[in-house]
Amino acid sequence: MIRRPFLHRLDPPSVVVFRALDLGDMLCAVPALRALRSAVPRAHIALVGLPWAQQFADRFTGYVDEFIPFPGHPLLPEQPVQRDGLARFYNSLSAREFGLAIQLHGSGDVSNDIVSGFGAKALAGYSRGEAVVRGRTVLLPYPETGAEPERLLGLMERLGAEAAGLHLEFPLSQQDEEELDASGLAKKLKDAAYFCIHPGARQRDKCWPPPRFAEVGDRLAAEFGLQPVLTGSAAEADLTAEVASHMHHKPLDAAAPISIGAMAVLMRKAQLLLCNDTGVSHIAAGLRLKSVVVFSKADIARWAPLDRHSHRCIWDPDAQRAAVVLQHARALLSGTGPSRQRSVGMWPYW
Repeated sequence: MIRRPFLHRLDPPSVVVFRALDLGDMLCAVPALRALRSAVPRAHIALVGLPWAQQFADRFTGYVDEFIPFPGHPLLPEQPVQRDGLARFYNSLSAREFGLAIQLHGSGDVSNDIVSGFGAKALAGYSRGEAVVRGRTVLLPYPETGAEPERLLGLMERLGAEAAGLHLEFPLSQQDEEELDASGLAKKLKDAAYFCIHPGARQRDKCWPPPRFAEVGDRLAAEFGLQPVLTGSAAEADLTAEVASHMHHKPLDAAAPISIGAMAVLMRKAQLLLCNDTGVSHIAAGLRLKSVVVFSKADIARWAPLDRHSHRCIWDPDAQRAAVVLQHARALLSGTGPSRQRSVGMWPYW
């Protein structure tokens, strides 16, 4: 007798998903969350994540019904542990008796113990070693290769969810539009054709040097007649200012205390994004904005956008390949390069 897939057999009335990571990592989970929603359309889906991710849940209400902030764990580096809230967090989750808890955080080395503490009636996720499949527990071997959206979606598929595409999303709201209007940044561009340079990243040590961004930005401005726009948070204003100081074509410095959503509205009409390997590269994928992404530390095969025609990923840890970055930026702006019909996941990194 063929056994029904786990999600179909369980048909949980409620699901709690654990993924306590930063922006880019969360956006990579969108295909998996989309598949989960399709598989259990009537279930109440709660997301446990880092406190900032309330805004992620608010943006993806089609896939997430509720957000629960995670107080941290000593072995997870993303945030300090809020020890005074730990007991309350686990007690409140256990009392709710979710039908299923899904560990979508990674290999499960630490996170499976965390999710086991949620007190759900069933548990699913990845783990190291052999698969563990019991009546109400499914832990599958963690894939050591593959792009992050593929790894996460692969888990949902093996649990019985049908894929609804590997594409990323970044929905924009009326509030995002109004915030950008209120900032005055959009008015400075009017109807100008422009491209964006985002020189920052959460980890400064993986940022491409500002003179390299300036060098490529100047050439693109001169050759294509586009206005350079420097984007970033208020905390990255020093980086955008340094890039601007090296440029001959005066850029619009748009580093400001605005939300990610308002910045995405600004990027939406850009011709191109030039950035580091950071969450903004996944926003570009969600917006269908062409990009050139410079990698220096992270696993490029895991974190590069899947559409390698529209998103060119350059490995340059020594900041010696500005000519290659420029070459691919030119190709994207001029519409040259491999045929789009063969673009997804089939072209090498550069």
